[in-house]
Amino acid sequence: MADDMVKEQIYTIPLRDVKRVPAWKRANRAVTEVRSYLTRHMKVDPVQVKLDKSINERLWERGCEKPPLSIRVRAVKFADGEVQAELAQ
Repeated sequence: MADDMVKEQIYTIPLRDVKRVPAWKRANRAVTEVRSYLTRHMKVDPVQVKLDKSINERLWERGCEKPPLSIRVRAVKFADGEVQAELAQ
């Protein structure tokens, strides 16, 4: 990433609340949950959170109805307030 990073953190995001929505909406809801979790913990607006393609592929890899129960994400906050998140290795 770039030199102007302010904060870097690895989060384990629980996705168990995704099971409360209908099965055909679960992966969509999981993406929303990841974005809202990062919004709360990095203290930015939802528009400023950018999710990497690897996160989306991990949430959708077993289809729409079976997203994972949790996901590990590496989030980096930059000086301009933008947050970029990618799958933690």
